[in-house]
Amino acid sequence: MPRQPRDDQAGQVYHALNRGNQRQTIFHKEQDFQAFERILAEGLAKYSVELFAYTLMPNHWHLVLRAAKDRQMGRLLRWVTGTHTLRYRTHYHNLGGGHLYQGRFKSFAIGDDSHFFTVCRYVERNPLRANLVERAASWPFGSLHRWKNGRNEPKLLTPWPVRRLPRWEDRVQAALSEAELKSLRVCVERGRPYGNDEWTEEFVERHGLHHTMRPPKRPRKRPRPAVTQ
Repeated sequence: MPRQPRDDQAGQVYHALNRGNQRQTIFHKEQDFQAFERILAEGLAKYSVELFAYTLMPNHWHLVLRAAKDRQMGRLLRWVTGTHTLRYRTHYHNLGGGHLYQGRFKSFAIGDDSHFFTVCRYVERNPLRANLVERAASWPFGSLHRWKNGRNEPKLLTPWPVRRLPRWEDRVQAALSEAELKSLRVCVERGRPYGNDEWTEEFVERHGLHHTMRPPKRPRKRPRPAVTQ
């Protein structure tokens, strides 16, 4: 079955995610997280992409980014996952192992400023939702911790395209609504653009992303074998 078209255009802000194969752990210790940050920094220096927010979790990662050229996001993330896989296998002496990642990354476009803020809260709040920390800003492998502590080495983050809302840490600490979480999960799984209805419909039409608006097909049920006596 041919792959569905993926939106990847210059100047558009996206959320991108990838998970370990079968949700396996891909960061086992602090040094693994730090090694990935170095790879990500190398990739950002190599490709024309800005990173606004990110969080690394034990078995997956989230990025909020914007490319200066068409197709650059895909090139960056293919390079990052390929390089990470090779260095991971080398470090753990497992060059002949199976897939590290579940497959190619997932992504969706983000609409206006309010939706950008919601996505960034969702990304930076992940460690808190997973009960890894009591304060989201305490998780050291993400943009909220870096922003709060004025740290950007290795160089990863670019200043936001809009002014950060007041009391940002408290906003991240506060839970998203069930409606927001449900909508974001659909966007993650289907690649559906995340914005208001009018913007989403226009974006889908313009970029041929109609498949992201349809519910996934249910697998066809196999007929039960006849019972013999």
